[in-house]
Amino acid sequence: MDIFNFQDLTGEFSILDITIAISLSFVLSAFIGWIYKTTHRSTSYTQSFVFTLVLNGMVVALVMMIVGSNIARAFSLVGALSIIRFRNAVKETRDVGFIFFTMAIGMATGTKFYLLAIIAAVVISLIILMMTRFNWYAREMVSQILRVQLPNNLPFDTLFDQAFLKYTDSSELISVDSVQNGMLTEVTYSLGLKKANQMQEFLTEIKKLNGNNKVTLTAGYNSTDL
Repeated sequence: MDIFNFQDLTGEFSILDITIAISLSFVLSAFIGWIYKTTHRSTSYTQSFVFTLVLNGMVVALVMMIVGSNIARAFSLVGALSIIRFRNAVKETRDVGFIFFTMAIGMATGTKFYLLAIIAAVVISLIILMMTRFNWYAREMVSQILRVQLPNNLPFDTLFDQAFLKYTDSSELISVDSVQNGMLTEVTYSLGLKKANQMQEFLTEIKKLNGNNKVTLTAGYNSTDL
């Protein structure tokens, strides 16, 4: 028996099949990782996650080759993988989409759907780039969270009406809390500033009204991980 006959050792896959599947899954997953890096906009980007995307595509391709059309083998892998526990929370919903993206590409290359994997990776990536370039589904007005501490004797329900009317398009009272052992009242608003370059003027006016106590404005919280 020829010890270099990898066809016998790998069953349904030749060494060429294995090389093509692993190499193609690597190239396409690396391409997807580049798309993820290029289109990422928030502060939660990590290099390790992109590495995981690339690794995920290759591992899924390997798993699909191992499973093949053997149902018993598939159930065995499900049982083995069920003991794995993932403790890191996914920070963005789009990250889940990229995980499934690389998994689908790995499944396609692992089952010899090479042309499907290439076309799907290119087309879906172009769609992601287009959605990012033209900023689809973005809200025109970015909300801010304003937290203001003020003495208990000030009427917080009407105190900032004029300032809100001048600097904001919308304002909504979210919560009222007692802080510093009841010495102060902290009110929290959701705001939409008319102009971002007036933020400092807005804060200055709020501090004049609340007796120069603590004022915190969390800007762009819709797109920033807190």
